[in-house]
Amino acid sequence: MTEKLLRPLRTRPWPERWLTRVLGAALSCAAYLLCLPWDPRNRPETPGSPVETTPVTGTGVLALAACLLLLAAYVGLRDALAWPLLIVAAPPAALLHVSLRTHPAPPDGFAEAWPLTWAFFTLLGASGVLVVAAVARRFRTDGTEPADSEDWFVLAHAHRS
Repeated sequence: MTEKLLRPLRTRPWPERWLTRVLGAALSCAAYLLCLPWDPRNRPETPGSPVETTPVTGTGVLALAACLLLLAAYVGLRDALAWPLLIVAAPPAALLHVSLRTHPAPPDGFAEAWPLTWAFFTLLGASGVLVVAAVARRFRTDGTEPADSEDWFVLAHAHRS
């Protein structure tokens, strides 16, 4: 059974491939929603205070990062390199976008900083997922090199010489 769970998806039937991908995206969404509770009703800590309460904690952020990186390693091990971005990084980025869009406008008149916040955390998450997936691909045990590896380029030129 373990062999089936770690075998590359390109060798599996298409229903299993897509079911695995959809399940991975659902797990990514669930991890975001469990680790970063969503409360669009940010409230001041005390009446008149400019500091708002938020349900996001450092522990929740670290737990989300750990969950997403483990999922990225699994998807990177089983699938092509672009899929971890779509399966693991895109759902939390979309949920973060929706979460930031629903916050009320700042009362002090400053320009909203949510687009920069969203872009920064999306880039940070996507690059982490991509790095972990690329490292995980090196640990494949099926005896084949990844098809989109740069090694094919080196081997092709070595045979020409």
